[in-house]
Amino acid sequence: MKVEVQININATRLEVWKVVANIRNASEVIKGIDKIEIIKEPTNELVGLKWRETRMYFGKPTAIEKWITDAIENEFYKTRAEMDGFVFLTTMTISENSGNVILSSSHETQSRGIIAGIKSLPMIFFNGVLKKAILQDLNDIKLTVEHN
Repeated sequence: MKVEVQININATRLEVWKVVANIRNASEVIKGIDKIEIIKEPTNELVGLKWRETRMYFGKPTAIEKWITDAIENEFYKTRAEMDGFVFLTTMTISENSGNVILSSSHETQSRGIIAGIKSLPMIFFNGVLKKAILQDLNDIKLTVEHN
């Protein structure tokens, strides 16, 4: 399953990047994140950063470890997370079109194994819920960037 969402932000690519790449303080920007715990911090770049992110899912806190697998400053970063037979791949991209800065978020869920494959069948019904949650995250980022 893949979900993509994008929004326009009235700012520069650099201003947007400073907020989206600041994983350590993501819980201060994105209302849906309860807590960020840094597990591994690389010395010079974003690639290799690993953290535990806690969010509320179905009324209870759920933590998942994520790490950055690829990044180009002021352009994009990709994350990976694994849980219960699923792989979650996310790409945050900053682009420009006719002078507008566009922040895009793409989330792909892959199942690994038979049990995860069976569990993933009803996930198609949550596509709209996931899209709405991602849009809220992007709007939280937009609010922070545009008001700084």
